[in-house]
Parts: sequence; structure tokens; C-alpha cells
Amino acid sequence: MGQPYASADEMNMPFTGAKLALLVGRGIITILRDDRTDIPYPGHWDLPGGGREGAETPLDCALRETREELGLDVPPDTVCWRRFYQTGDQSNWFFVARLDLGAEQAIVFGDEGQCWRMMEVAEFLQHPGVVPRFQERLQDFLEGGVF
Repeated sequence: MGQPYASADEMNMPFTGAKLALLVGRGIITILRDDRTDIPYPGHWDLPGGGREGAETPLDCALRETREELGLDVPPDTVCWRRFYQTGDQSNWFFVARLDLGAEQAIVFGDEGQCWRMMEVAEFLQHPGVVPRFQERLQDFLEGGVF
């Protein structure tokens, strides 16, 4: 089951990267990936996040990437769920944060990706152009009945 915060042991586990689903009302903030052949899922809708730098914690990684990609300083206490996923040689954290209505107005889009968009959660879960594993991970969160 996902929990809002990782234990000390979990925070010290090796990991590759972290993603952060930002929920605003019934919407989710998404980023359209660059359309380049040298990246996975070019031109797909993605979530803020990326690779670990140095010895940062999983949550620090997700929050830093969100600042870099969207210019948003997400307060750690808005993070309401987290889960670790191992897929092949990738070990990643997936976090969910709930932001106040209108939080998206503070976005200052960075230089990764083509654009950002607020998407209804229901659309995100069904959209054929969303990175599939993030649809699955958000569904894991929603199955907990906390949306």
C-alpha cells in the first residue's frame, strides 16, 4: 500500500528516479515530452520528475525535478501518497501531491518538454498518448479510495 512518507530505510534504498503526480481539484498537471527519438515515449504526456542527482532522497528528487520543469515549489506536506516500483533495472518512486485550486497559475514552464497541460484525471487514465506506466501508477493510488 502507498503511504504519504517513506520510512528511513526506504529513503536510503538505491533508486533511479522519482515522479510526482500533481492533483489540482479533479485535474492533473501533465507535461508533453519532447518529440525526439533518443528518449523513451517521445511526444507522450508525462508527469514531472526524473533521475536522481547525488545522494538526494526520493522526495527531494521529485520536488527538485518539479521545480526545474514547472517552476513550482511543492510543499512536502502536500504529498499524500508514495510507492516504490521496480521495473527491470529501473527503481523509481511515484508520489502524489494535492495542490490548492489555482496552483497551476504559478507554473513557469522550464526547458524540458513541449508544453504543460491540466488534464482531467479520467482523461489521463484513458488517453492513448500518456506514458502507460504512469496511468497504472495513478490508478494504484486511486484504488486506495483517497481521491
